[in-house]
Amino acid sequence: MSPTPHSYPSFRSVLAEHPLVRIAGAHSALGGVIAEQVGFQAVWASSFEISAARCLPDASLLSMSEYLDAAAHIQKALSVPVVADCDTGFGNSMNVAYMVAEYEQAGITAVCMEDKIFPKMNSFAAADHSLLDVNAFAHKIETAKKSQRSEDFFVIARTEAMISGLGVDEALKRCAVYADAGADAVLVHSKQATKDEVLSFLDQWNDRLPVVVVPTTYPDWHADEARAAGVSAVIYANQGLRATITSLRSALGSIYETGHSAHLEDSIAGVKDVFALQRLDQWQEFTA
Repeated sequence: MSPTPHSYPSFRSVLAEHPLVRIAGAHSALGGVIAEQVGFQAVWASSFEISAARCLPDASLLSMSEYLDAAAHIQKALSVPVVADCDTGFGNSMNVAYMVAEYEQAGITAVCMEDKIFPKMNSFAAADHSLLDVNAFAHKIETAKKSQRSEDFFVIARTEAMISGLGVDEALKRCAVYADAGADAVLVHSKQATKDEVLSFLDQWNDRLPVVVVPTTYPDWHADEARAAGVSAVIYANQGLRATITSLRSALGSIYETGHSAHLEDSIAGVKDVFALQRLDQWQEFTA
């Protein structure tokens, strides 16, 4: 048995098998493996997390190759599919065609593009969040679908209409156009402190395509309630990164202050746990 699994279902098949697909954000294979171990059905290769791991803003600074490299490393370690956060598609429709070819070649079965103008800024940053013309973005969706080689490849069209302050009506209008352009699902994003804006969208969407949500600013929305409202997939996009920052800051700060780590040993992962995540025993079979 290979120490690194290469067989995994497509995101399309996972979505068909589960009433609600729960997806955890990650920026490394380690984070992705832990997400799979605790039960998540897919992993979000988050541009926010991947950028933050390099202490860079989520502002289209990294190249497509750098995001692809991170997503591919995550996917190679998993038995569940990766959904790759591809920002605006890394440029115009020509870039989108290249993106689809490269991600599909790397074994990624789902990508998500948003309808902001390139270069984009993270949705929660205080910045301009202007949107691309709706028909121009629809052309990107059409290009992505024409470029794919496998019928399983899945394209999620993300609208930032509510992030930009344009409201639910604009989000509905745009998502209808994206559905006509061939999108496999839509992602609606809100930065309000409640789920009301998203619920209003769902009430009027009529299940035309699967809907993906990212409840970062309304974290009290239970997964079962989201499913009952018509959501097909929910992405916990950055909680793992934020938990890591808090835990790492606490642990290293405590070690520095006390001058030793003895008081932490019972509350942090043991070296054997790391070996298990590395599948060390399987790799060592090759040395016998």
